[in-house]
Amino acid sequence: MNWKGVIPAITTNLKSDLSVDHDALAAHCRWMIDSGCTGIVCCGSLGEAATLTFEEKIDVVRTAVAAVGDRAPVALGIASLTTAEAVAMAKAAQAAGARGLMVLPPYVYSSDWREMKAHVGAVIAATPLSCMLYNNPPAYKTDFLPEQIAELAAEHSNLHAVKESSGDVRRVTAIRAVCGRRLDVLVGMDDAIVEGVYAGAVGWIAGLVNAFPAESVALFDYASRGDKARAMALYTWFLPLLRLDTVPKFVQLIKWVQAEVGRGTPHVRPPRLELAGADLEFTRAVLAKALKEKPKL
Repeated sequence: MNWKGVIPAITTNLKSDLSVDHDALAAHCRWMIDSGCTGIVCCGSLGEAATLTFEEKIDVVRTAVAAVGDRAPVALGIASLTTAEAVAMAKAAQAAGARGLMVLPPYVYSSDWREMKAHVGAVIAATPLSCMLYNNPPAYKTDFLPEQIAELAAEHSNLHAVKESSGDVRRVTAIRAVCGRRLDVLVGMDDAIVEGVYAGAVGWIAGLVNAFPAESVALFDYASRGDKARAMALYTWFLPLLRLDTVPKFVQLIKWVQAEVGRGTPHVRPPRLELAGADLEFTRAVLAKALKEKPKL
């Protein structure tokens, strides 16, 4: 598993009856890799994991693995109500061909470090697959502190990365301070990518990449090689879109944008509903401005 570069947290393509569209999903995965992305993460928050069944998630992995073959690794987001189901999902992902796991806290229940460590530790230990811990306290109400992450890294040799989505870019340097280069740190919030790279992040689990992969890869490359002028010019154009990744309706917003650029559908599973009213008008205006001013790479 390669946890460096731009790795899309892919959306889950749905048909009008809200079943998974595996043909569209396969084409989408290939487009991501053709555009320079280095891997695929299936069934994260953006992939509507909470509304997919266990079997659907494993089927999504199989489709993604078959679509990209040996060109790039596929990882599955592991989130569940129970530790037992999360462990079973990790093992099923390995059997389906996944080469990595994005390990999340359990749904609904959020507690102290002792319980969270036991949960994520059980998932990491369930397989030899390369694992990335997902820290997203705004969404999951569990905050993995740098010292706690270092504890996990000391106990699990297959924990290789952290997806940092606290919104505090100082966490990148804090993790590096206690872990050195033991773990790869990846940015998990689209509108913090340039700051995160400058702080030492080596990867990006990206959202708007689902609609703008070439621009996402270029932005990461500019920032990574220190081309600040090009990075800031592209970032300034991209930021209104990237900010769509950091609000409660980010799934609906990104899927709508993706559909508008001809690469998917806006269909989402309830309780989410497709965009309407002020949300739709705002997003339409953001996209129209972005397309009008789209830079040449």
